[in-house]
Amino acid sequence: MTDKFFILKFPLYFSNKIARSKDNKNNLSRVIIFIGRLSVALGIIVSLITFSVGLGSKKAIKERMADFSGHISVKSTRSNASYNSSVLDVKGLDLQKIKALPEVSTIQNYTAAIGIFRTENNFAGIVYKGIDKDFDHERFEKFLLEGTTPKVTGKGYNNTVTISQKIAKELNLKVKDSIVSIFSRENQQPIYRKFEVVGIYKTDIKMIDDNYVLGDINQARKILDMKDNEIGGVDIFLNNINDIDEVFPKIEQLSGIKNFAEKATEKYPQIVDWIQLFDNNIGIIILLMVIVVIINIIMVLFFMIIERTNSIGILKTLGATNRQIRTIFINYTLLIMIPGIFIGNAIGLGLLGLQKIFGIITLNPEQYYVSVVPVDLNIFMILGITIGILIIAAVAMILPSHYISKISPVKSLKYK
Repeated sequence: MTDKFFILKFPLYFSNKIARSKDNKNNLSRVIIFIGRLSVALGIIVSLITFSVGLGSKKAIKERMADFSGHISVKSTRSNASYNSSVLDVKGLDLQKIKALPEVSTIQNYTAAIGIFRTENNFAGIVYKGIDKDFDHERFEKFLLEGTTPKVTGKGYNNTVTISQKIAKELNLKVKDSIVSIFSRENQQPIYRKFEVVGIYKTDIKMIDDNYVLGDINQARKILDMKDNEIGGVDIFLNNINDIDEVFPKIEQLSGIKNFAEKATEKYPQIVDWIQLFDNNIGIIILLMVIVVIINIIMVLFFMIIERTNSIGILKTLGATNRQIRTIFINYTLLIMIPGIFIGNAIGLGLLGLQKIFGIITLNPEQYYVSVVPVDLNIFMILGITIGILIIAAVAMILPSHYISKISPVKSLKYK
C-alpha cells in the first residue's frame, strides 16, 4: 500500500522539488520562466477584460432597451411597423394569465402617436408615448438626467412631458419650458398641443433618444380618437432578461390572433447585429490568446526538458517510466504558471474594478449604444477562465512531453 502511494505521489513530489531547486536561479532559466509566467498573466488579463466587457456591453444594451419599452411588447397586428398605435384587441389578450407567469414582473399600458415638436427656430419629429397610471417611475429613474416623469392618474389630461437630452439640445429646451406640438390625423385637421417639459432623460440608445417623448396616455388616446378604455399596447417586464427567449412563446400564445408579441431586441435589428459582433469578437480574441499561451507554455516545457536532460537520464536509470517523467515535467510547468495566474487575476480584476466603480473609459453612445464601458463580473467567469487556461495548458503539453520517451538514459547522462 505504501509503495503504491509513493508511486502515485512521486511525480508530484519530484516536480515540486525541482520547481524549488536552486538550479532555476541561472539567468536563462529565469528569463524563460518569466516569459512563461508573463504569457499566462497576459492571457488571464486579456481573457477577463474581453469576457467582462463583451458580456457587460451585451447585458447593458439589452437592459437599456428593455427597461425603456419592456422586455416583450404586445400590440395590434394593424400597427405593423408604424409608430402610431392601433387599438389593441383585449378580447384575445389574456393579461391575467400573462401576469401570472412566474417570469413576469410587471405590465404597463401605453399608446403611441407620431408628431412634431416646434419652436420658433427649429422642429423635431417625435414619437409621443402615452403612459398610464401603472407606469414604473422607479425603473425609469436610471435614465433621468434631471426632473421627473409625468405623474399620470388616469383622469383628465396631463400636459407634462419627459423628453430626451438629444431632443432638448436640438430644440434648446430645459425643464419647465413649454413646447408646442403638432399631431396629424388622417382626413382630419391636425391637433395642436402645448406641453410643459418636466424631465430630461438619456438611454444612450440612439433610436430611442432621437424619437421618444413620455406623456399622458389620455393625450395619445385623444390624438388617435381612441375610447377611454382602449390602449395601443402593453409593455411586459420580466424578472430576468435571460428568460426572454424561454417565456416569449408563452406570451405569444396568450396574445391573441389579432395581436402580436415582439421582443425588445427585435425592435431594433441594427442593435441586434451589433450585439452579435460581441460574440464573434470574444471568440476570436480568446482563440488568439489561447494560441499564444499554448506556444509559450510548450516552449517553457521544451526548455525545461532540455535543461534537465541529465535528470531525466538518472530517473530512467533508477526505473522511472516515461509516463512518470512526463507527468513530472507537466506538473513542473503548471507550477511555474501559478504565479502568472495570480498576477493576471490581480491585475485584470483590479483594472475591471476601477472601470466598474469610476467609469474611467467612456464611449460615444451614438456608435456603441453605451456612454461608459460596462463591466460584468461574476465568480463563475473568473473561475472558468482560470481553470480553463490550466486545463488547456495541461492538455496542450501532453503531446510535446512525449519527446521525453526519445531520450536515451546512456546519452542523457553524458549530456552537458
